[in-house]
Amino acid sequence: LTAGRGSIRLKLLDTPTAARVWAALPLYSALEPWGESIHFEVPIETGRERGARLNGAPGEVFFWIGEDRVLIPYGRTPISRPGEIRLPHPCNLWAEALDDVGLLKAARPGEKVALKRIADSDGPSKGRARSR
Repeated sequence: LTAGRGSIRLKLLDTPTAARVWAALPLYSALEPWGESIHFEVPIETGRERGARLNGAPGEVFFWIGEDRVLIPYGRTPISRPGEIRLPHPCNLWAEALDDVGLLKAARPGEKVALKRIADSDGPSKGRARSR
């Protein structure tokens, strides 16, 4: 993932959403901040998975169902309660960051975001990803 001038590597999990994202790569969009998180629209649709979550943690990468957006929290969102990172709706967890997501703080509204495959990656169905 490249957001503005920063980049982080993501590890896909073994989920239907991860498979859909992988199949659609590369993806490009414009970044929007939301509290201490970023989100961006992608041309992917998927349903709510059984493990969809309302709370997240820094480094987890979610799909915001209904809005067709990738959401990456690195801290509290505007609707967080004390001690939590609250997501806007139940969201599908589909990846984990391998690098510090705190660098996303430097990204600015409207900056370009790119999700691309790394050359030696096999995707979610080849045994590199793990379920949560």
